[in-house]
Amino acid sequence: MSDDHQDLYYTQDIPVPETPAPNAEPAPWNKTNIIGKRLPRVDGYERVSGTAVYPSDLSLPRMIHGAVVRCPYPHARVRSVDTSSAEKMPGVRALISNRTVPEELRWSWTDGVETRLFDPVCRFEGDTVAAVAADTPQQARDAARAIKVEYEELPFVVDERIALEKDTPRVHEQGNQLKKDEYSRGDVAAGFSEAEVVREREYRTESEFHTPVELHGCVANWDGDSLTVWESTQGVYAVQAQIAETLKLPLSKVRVIGHYLGGAFGSKLRAGKYSIIAALLARQAARPVRLFLTREETFLAVGNRPPANMKIKGGVKKDGTLTALEFTATGTGGAFPAGGTSLLDWLVRDLYLCPNVRCETTDIYINGGPARPFRAPGHPQCAWALEQLLDELAEEIGMDPVELRLKNIPTVSQARPGQPPYTTTGLEQCIRQGAEKFGWQQARRQAQENNGKGHIKRGVGMGACVWFVGGGGPPSTVIVKLFSDGSVNLNMGASDIGTGTKTIMAMVVAEELGVRPEVIQIEHADTGTTQYATPSGGSKTVPTEAPTVRAAAVEGKRQLL
Repeated sequence: MSDDHQDLYYTQDIPVPETPAPNAEPAPWNKTNIIGKRLPRVDGYERVSGTAVYPSDLSLPRMIHGAVVRCPYPHARVRSVDTSSAEKMPGVRALISNRTVPEELRWSWTDGVETRLFDPVCRFEGDTVAAVAADTPQQARDAARAIKVEYEELPFVVDERIALEKDTPRVHEQGNQLKKDEYSRGDVAAGFSEAEVVREREYRTESEFHTPVELHGCVANWDGDSLTVWESTQGVYAVQAQIAETLKLPLSKVRVIGHYLGGAFGSKLRAGKYSIIAALLARQAARPVRLFLTREETFLAVGNRPPANMKIKGGVKKDGTLTALEFTATGTGGAFPAGGTSLLDWLVRDLYLCPNVRCETTDIYINGGPARPFRAPGHPQCAWALEQLLDELAEEIGMDPVELRLKNIPTVSQARPGQPPYTTTGLEQCIRQGAEKFGWQQARRQAQENNGKGHIKRGVGMGACVWFVGGGGPPSTVIVKLFSDGSVNLNMGASDIGTGTKTIMAMVVAEELGVRPEVIQIEHADTGTTQYATPSGGSKTVPTEAPTVRAAAVEGKRQLL
């Protein structure tokens, strides 16, 4: 640890901000002593030393292991499931399938779509058919392979570009179009007439996988009629709610713990079928069950960034003023609504100043694994199209791509009702500072000079983005306890998904109370012992949790003083 860290981290003399009057909002910090400084993470040692216990590390007495039988076809009807051979295999403790799981036990996908947990119609390769638990992981896998399933293969469609054509196989009875969203402002036709340069291009992006280091899964254990689940999750309360709803249990009977998380990137915002399957196996076996998916299973069944097919048209004056943008796109969330074209057009609507905009996005079912949110859902796909189009427009009018962006930076949200002004926007500073640090002008000149030589071309590029801001829901709640020896306990439900949430909240408490960060103990992400919080995702955890933490610290200080 460097000297400047030691001086800050162990100082006994941290000024205490003034305590506001009762019911008054805390004043903004004009000067900070902790916030903005480089500090060691409060759980850094545990993470790097291996002493942090992640859900996949957990080992309980008498714990057994689960494995899932998955459909090998993109579309099939399950005719029969024969578990007789598997039941006789060594170590097998529990077996479940659509014969043993009640039909009324429904799995809820997003947007309210429900199916049976082991649905007789499998709509994507990797859909669940049965599950087994045994004494060892290998015994469980062997037993899963021994389960005989008779399938009737059905016609399928795996390309959203043809899924709406006549006579294409239907993923669901109601058809393959999930929804169509339209947005417009101004007069797009007039905007293109006003433009001096107009370009239209088509772009496509493919699926991407989250691939977190820690695989999706959980450990489930029953104590009487109460269930405890240790889950690799971004939001313990969201998982608790879905498990309780699916199993028809009171929330008070379901405890979810998620102290550490080995990566998620949006794919662990809610429970997975594996959470329910582990709970059912554990109840049948009367033992704790560990069920973590294989890497192949995560590719097939628990999410991806969905592909997008985009057509974009833009018009610009020779002085760099954007006059019109038109955007149409199709995308898919797979066999169940889970992302698809959600927010796909937001950058066209709101990133750059443009008075005339028209967007149309269509979400389509295919026989593919359901998507899940992935690092700003929809935005990277749209940025791939919009930013390349702007580069072409800049080239056509002879303007630096950086200058074209700077020419069209909005000060209000054009797409939100009432066009409210942005409270803060750092886009201009970000672009200017980025260009300066990168050496943009020199790099462009060098690229242009070298591109006439040889078959290898080198170039430079830039792009911008704005995030819609995700989430919402009930307000967060925290408890701050001050002890007689000057130490502090912070109790909050938010998950630290590797971004340093616990450290940031400790810094907020330390700043407000004038205590050293290392005397702050943090309890978090446990529905049985910590306060309510929405899942950590959508870049909203610090904005929603930090004001609550500060308010609790202020109230504790007020009561003490």
